[in-house]
Amino acid sequence: MVSWMKIVWNTAKVFLAFSLCTLVFYFGLLWINQEYENYHKYDEPKGKAVKVFNLSTDKDSNIIKRLFYFYQTGE
Repeated sequence: MVSWMKIVWNTAKVFLAFSLCTLVFYFGLLWINQEYENYHKYDEPKGKAVKVFNLSTDKDSNIIKRLFYFYQTGE
């Protein structure tokens, strides 16, 4: 009888430890998600930012030449 109670008690301890760790992990993920949800990555840059890409309508910069250049250089 005592060994049966010891098995039940050990099983309950493992279940409680697993449940507690799962809850801590879950709420940690929620906290991280909330932090990144409030981060506005598409805002206007501050300071001396420079526009890097300019899409012009010149004949030299058509889409076929740009695509071919991309395939050649891999950039």
